[in-house]
Amino acid sequence: MPPLSRFAPSPRGGTTPVAWQSQFHSVRRWRAGRFRTWRARLSSVKMCLRAASLLAAFCLAPSWAHAQSVGIAGMLGTKALLVVDTHPPRALAAGDEFQGVKVISIDKDEATVEVQGKRRVLRLGEAPVSVGGRGGSGKRVVLMADSRGHFVNTGTINGRVMQYMVDTGASTVAIGRTDADRLGLNYQKGQPVRMNTANGVAQGWRMKLDSVRIGDVEVFGVEAVITPQSMPYVLLGNSFLTEFQMTRINDQMVLEKRN
Repeated sequence: MPPLSRFAPSPRGGTTPVAWQSQFHSVRRWRAGRFRTWRARLSSVKMCLRAASLLAAFCLAPSWAHAQSVGIAGMLGTKALLVVDTHPPRALAAGDEFQGVKVISIDKDEATVEVQGKRRVLRLGEAPVSVGGRGGSGKRVVLMADSRGHFVNTGTINGRVMQYMVDTGASTVAIGRTDADRLGLNYQKGQPVRMNTANGVAQGWRMKLDSVRIGDVEVFGVEAVITPQSMPYVLLGNSFLTEFQMTRINDQMVLEKRN
């Protein structure tokens, strides 16, 4: 008897086991192929949605980006010593650009800058201005640590520009005598205090500052100590920091005003 064909009818009118098994595997392979196709299409759709989401976020970024803080720390001939956000002061001439801030012109004690097509005039001794975005709520400040892990930025004391460093170990705001003179503080009418320095005991002064401002947040009546020696920064101690709820996450510090 000749061998049965794979798809030949069985003696009882059905298909042979060989034919049935072949058809079963064919169906299983078809379904597996369709499943792989659907899975690939689904993955492609997910990637497209993710890309669209990122593109939308990128396009909307300028509307919610935080404003940059820009101020003048000094003048160096034909250059202005600009302080942008937490970056160290940078000497810039007319036409120079740094962190998206372009210097348009420089005068004796002022500079005109442009950010995102908008121009602002910065004057020496005035508080840093917020440019290139919307101002904050006046309740929250976000600080970024520098390469050494310190939180350094610019702010104002009694409306005059200063550069500060956050010092959670200091009981009060500490200001070097040189900075105090530049800020126009009448510290000699404050309370005399004895302070330990590298050269022995010297006289300092305790006083209250009318206001201390960082970012869009201002605190009034802040206790401070004027030290007899100069310091590279104003130290923001706990007489200022206790007004805030502090949260530290990696290289970011968030200060939220308590009231």
